Amino acid sequence: MKQTLKNIYYFFPVQLFMLHFRKFQILLVCWYVLGSTINSGFMKNYGADALFFSPEYLGDVNALSAFIVGIALGVFFMSWNITTFILHSKRCKFLATTTKPFLKYCINNAALPLLFLAFYFYKLIIFDSKKELMNTGEIALVIAGILGGIILLVAVSFAYFFGAEKRIQRTIAPIIGKAAHFNVNYYSGNPETEIPGLKVSAYLGEWFRFKKPRNISHYNQEFLDTVFKRHHLSGILSIVLSFAFLIVVGFYMDSPFFEAPAAASILIFFAAMTAVIGALSYFLQSWSLPVFIILILFADVLYKNEIIDNRNKAYGLNYSNKTDQPVYDKSSLQKLCTPEKIAADKENMLQVLANWKSKQTGDKPVMVFINVSGGGLRSGTFVMNTLQKLDSAVNGKLMRHTMLISGASGGMLAATYYRELYRQQQKDSLPDLYNPVYSDNIAKDLLNPLFSSMVARDIFSPAQKFTVGNFKYVKDRGYAFEQKLNRNSGNVLDKQLKEYSHAERAAEIPLIIFNSTINRDGRRMMVSTQPISFMMKPLVFAGDASASPDAVDFTAMFAKQDPLHIRLLTALRMNATFPYVLPNVWLPSNPVIDVMDAGLRDNYGIETTLRFIENFRDWLKANTSKIIILQIRDRNQDNWQEPLETGAVTDFFIKPGTMLQHNWYKIQDFSETDQYSYLQADFDSALQRISFMYVPETEEKGAALNFHLTAREKKAVRESFNSTYNQASLKRIKDLLK
Repeated sequence: MKQTLKNIYYFFPVQLFMLHFRKFQILLVCWYVLGSTINSGFMKNYGADALFFSPEYLGDVNALSAFIVGIALGVFFMSWNITTFILHSKRCKFLATTTKPFLKYCINNAALPLLFLAFYFYKLIIFDSKKELMNTGEIALVIAGILGGIILLVAVSFAYFFGAEKRIQRTIAPIIGKAAHFNVNYYSGNPETEIPGLKVSAYLGEWFRFKKPRNISHYNQEFLDTVFKRHHLSGILSIVLSFAFLIVVGFYMDSPFFEAPAAASILIFFAAMTAVIGALSYFLQSWSLPVFIILILFADVLYKNEIIDNRNKAYGLNYSNKTDQPVYDKSSLQKLCTPEKIAADKENMLQVLANWKSKQTGDKPVMVFINVSGGGLRSGTFVMNTLQKLDSAVNGKLMRHTMLISGASGGMLAATYYRELYRQQQKDSLPDLYNPVYSDNIAKDLLNPLFSSMVARDIFSPAQKFTVGNFKYVKDRGYAFEQKLNRNSGNVLDKQLKEYSHAERAAEIPLIIFNSTINRDGRRMMVSTQPISFMMKPLVFAGDASASPDAVDFTAMFAKQDPLHIRLLTALRMNATFPYVLPNVWLPSNPVIDVMDAGLRDNYGIETTLRFIENFRDWLKANTSKIIILQIRDRNQDNWQEPLETGAVTDFFIKPGTMLQHNWYKIQDFSETDQYSYLQADFDSALQRISFMYVPETEEKGAALNFHLTAREKKAVRESFNSTYNQASLKRIKDLLK
C-alpha cells in the first residue's frame, strides 16, 4: 500500500499538478478567475457566468457561438501548456529523450484543463437547463460546439508542433548518429551524475499508456538543453504568430463577423496574459519584476509627456485648439454661472417652456419629467418596454407632455432611442412607435464588441483612426460600443448634438440632459443643447459667488471646442461609462479632467429633475395643473434585498471596506427622496412621483447588471411591467393624462 501511494505521488501528472502550485503561482490567477466565474462567484451580479454558459455570436446562441468559445478555450489551454512547458521543462528532462516531448507533456499536464472542463460543463448544464430553460438537445449542441472548437484548435496546434518535431529530429539525428562527436560533446561519461529535476515513477505516453521514464544520467546537460531549446523556439514562434493574428484581426473589427462572443475574448485575453507572464519569467528570471516596474515607469514618462496617449476622447470635440483650453478651477466655473449668465439662460429656458405649453391642450396642462435609472441592458430593456406600453396606454400623449428626460447609463440609452423614434414619428417616417422590434433592438448585446475590441484592438493592434467632422480619433472599445449601439438601433442615433438644438428649443421633442461624473472631484458634467448655467448649483446659492458649483455646463465650459459637434452616441457613452468596461472620456481642459458613469452621482436622474423644477417653480405653479416625476427604475425603491453579510468570518474584514460600494444606490435613494420631500411640500399635491420598477420574482432570477442579456432575462424584464405594483402605477398615469 505504501509503495502504491508512493508511486501515485511520483506519477508525472501528479507531480506536474503540484509543481504549478509550488512555482509561478501567478499563472494560476487566470484559472482561479475563470473557475470562480463559472461557479457564479466572480462578477456574478454583472452576469459574467452567463457569458460562458450562453455565448452569443451575431445575435444567436447556438453551436457556432459555442464553437468560437471552444476555439478560444483551446487557445487558452495551449497557451498554458506552451508557457508551462517552457518554464518547467528543465524539471522534467527525461522528456528530451522521448519522441514528441511536447505532446507527452500536454498529456501529463492535462489534469487542470480537464478538471476545469468537467466543472464547466457541469455548471453549464445546470445553468442552461434551469435558468435558460434550454432542452437537452440545445444544451448538447452548445457542449458539442465547445468541444468541437477545442478539438480543432488542439489538432491544429499539434499538427504545427509535430512538423516542428520532425525538423528538430532531422537536426538532432545526425548528431546522435556520429558516436564520436556525440560522446565528446554530449555524453556525460559518468552514469552516476544526477541531473536535478522532478522525481518521476511513471508518466503517460501516447494513447495514455503508462511508461517508465528513461534513465538520463548518461546524457550531458548541454544536449538536453539543446533539445528543449529547439522545442521552446517552436512554442515561442507559435505565440508570436498568435499575437500577429490578433493584430490583423484588429484591423477588421468594424465588421460584426469579428465580434466574437465576450467569453471568447476574455479567454484570449487570459491566454495572452499567460504567455506574457511566462515570457517575462523565462527570459528575465529573477529580474522579471524589476524590469516590469521599470517598463511601467518608462510608460508613465511617455504618457505624462503625451508621447503616447491612450486616453479616450469625446468624438466630435475639438482637442487641437490647445491655446484656448478652459481652466478647470473654482474661479473659472464661477464665471460660467454668474447671475447675469444664469438670468440669460433661464430666459432661454422660459421660452422653451412656453413652446412646450403651446403644444398642449388646456390652460394648465400636466407636465411630465421622465427619470430613468442606470442598470445596463436590463434597465434599457425595461425602460424601452415601459415607455412603449405606457405611451400606448395614454394614446400617445406621453412624449407630448414630457418636458425633460434625465437619468443614467442603460436607461438613458433606451430613453434617447425612444425619443428619436418619436421624433421620426412626428415626421411621418415611422409607422408604428410601439412595435416590439424596438424593444428587441435595445436589448441586443453590446458586450461582445467591447471585449473583442479590447483584446484585438486596444491591446495589440496599432492605433487606427476615424473622422468626425474635421477631427480624427483613435478607434478603441469606446468607438466599438458606439458603433454597435448605432447598428442595434438601426443607425438612427448617428447624429451630432447640434441636430437636436432647434427641435428641443421648439419643444418638438423633450429636452434631454446627459449627465456624467467628473472623476476628479465628483461634480456632474451636464451635456445639453440648451444653455443651462442655472443647473450648476442649487438655486439658493445662485447669487453666492463664494459657493462652488457642484455641476458643470458642458457647452459653456467647452464653448471654444465645438461642444455641440460631439456625437449623440458619445454623449450617451459618457453617460454610461461603466468603470473598466468602457474607457473614461477625457476632456481638453487644464488640468485635464475625465468623466465616467452618471450613476456614480445620480443613478436615477431625479437630482437633475428636482433642480430644474426648483429653478422654474413659479412658472410651473402658474402654468401647469400637475407635475409628474415619472421614475422608471431597474431596482426596488424600498430595497431590503441583497444584504451585505455572507455569513463568513471574512465579513469582519470585508464589510467596512465594501459597505459604501454595496449600498451606493440605496444611499442615493435616501438622499434623493429627502430632496423630493422638501420640494413636494411646496407644491403639495401638484407634484407627484410615480414609479415603475423592475423587480424580479426572486433575487436569484434577477437579470444581471450587464451590457448583455440572456434570452430568459430579456423575457423576464419585459414581463415585470405586468406586476401588481406597475399596473397600479399605470392606472395613476392614465387617470392623470386623461
